Amino acid sequence: MVKHICLAVVLFSAAIPLSAEDQNLKPIKLAPPQLTSGKTLMQALKDRQSARSFSNRPLPIAILSQLLWAADGINRPDSGKRTAPSAMNRQEIEIYVAAADGLYLYNPREHSVQPILMQDIRALTSRQLYAAEAALNLIYVADFSRVPGTVGAEDRLVFAAVQAGCISQNVSLYCAQEQLATVVRASIDKEALAKAMRLSDHHKIILAQSVGYAKE
Repeated sequence: MVKHICLAVVLFSAAIPLSAEDQNLKPIKLAPPQLTSGKTLMQALKDRQSARSFSNRPLPIAILSQLLWAADGINRPDSGKRTAPSAMNRQEIEIYVAAADGLYLYNPREHSVQPILMQDIRALTSRQLYAAEAALNLIYVADFSRVPGTVGAEDRLVFAAVQAGCISQNVSLYCAQEQLATVVRASIDKEALAKAMRLSDHHKIILAQSVGYAKE
């Protein structure tokens, strides 16, 4: 039976729901990426498109694993470098996953997701209604504590936006391969979303991206 995304359930051990009161939320390990299947790059580029109509059908956990690795996973284990480039390899963009059962943070080094908040905040990831229906929304957040203070504010923002754009294109190409619907956007009430995510002052939301099955 195919496992679907319900990340508040520990998928790789006993199926024990995690409550909002649980103070020991454990990371959820994802399966290693499968690198030998899928469309060619040229086919994925041909099929890449934006969609704004989503089914509430959940995604298999295997898809989440592949999706996050494609987005910004480690593709060179010896150096820790990733599928998306970043200025001076600072890797300041963090990927948060907003799903129906909560908010999670992707850890590329462990290829796992860490539960952050057991609350559905998908509707806050966009000013448009479709985001609340998509199986998940990826939120690209810059952690500027990783950027030296000698880098000017404008350059910091440009570097973060470029990295987030590269990550979102990786996601879009993976979605084209798997025939998933996706759209990336900056139309977000960033103040409200940052408050709900409990972000610190050195974090800044750059983009969000909905992913799911297309509404039939």
